[in-house]
Amino acid sequence: MEGPLLDVRLEKAGYEEREGVVRNVAFTVRAGELVGLIGPNGAGKSTTIKAILGLLKRTEGEVRFCGPGGTYAYIPEHPILYEELTLWEHVELAAASYGLTGERFEERAERLLARFKLGDVRHHLTTSFSKGMQQKVMLVLGFLTKPDVYIVDEPFIGLDPKATKELLDALNEERSRGAGILMSTHVLDTAERICDSFVLLDGGAVVAQGDLDRIRETCGMPDASLFDCFHALT
Repeated sequence: MEGPLLDVRLEKAGYEEREGVVRNVAFTVRAGELVGLIGPNGAGKSTTIKAILGLLKRTEGEVRFCGPGGTYAYIPEHPILYEELTLWEHVELAAASYGLTGERFEERAERLLARFKLGDVRHHLTTSFSKGMQQKVMLVLGFLTKPDVYIVDEPFIGLDPKATKELLDALNEERSRGAGILMSTHVLDTAERICDSFVLLDGGAVVAQGDLDRIRETCGMPDASLFDCFHALT
């Protein structure tokens, strides 16, 4: 089996006022794999993601992006946008940051705007958008760069059913291309359907991980849904 695109070995991660929020969290994300990071509120999912992104000073352990380009895209739960920029200016800024230019950039951007039904508002300020539209902007910016690894935090919040389907289709296309995906989500029925494996956190520690059969084995419920396993283990 090929090596991982993302290798996470966190001995401890936390904050100045709360050290060791997560402890001994270890997992990998491989090419074409979608790993679900799940757990109740306060389980340590956000801290784990921040540690992976290098945003926490109080982190012990190692995080390695091992893909051909060592690249990743982060799609946050809450949109992070500039008030004074239009949608297209956000797209141009993201493209410039990653060295995307010319026809390659234009074609990719146009395809993503059409996919998420944002083409008609490309020259509008994103502050005028609904929360769902702003979330779709973050999806466009994330998919624009075609990285080795996607880190996606609660992507379904605020999306209507059509946008959710387009997101799932886009994720599948990226997996087919060979990208790896780490996705934090509370939408367990969708996670059960689309994820290859899971990392289940509770109290800052891994209480189960692996594919659904392994999760079922851990909680001793051979025919249970991910939802039922989640509630049995947390």
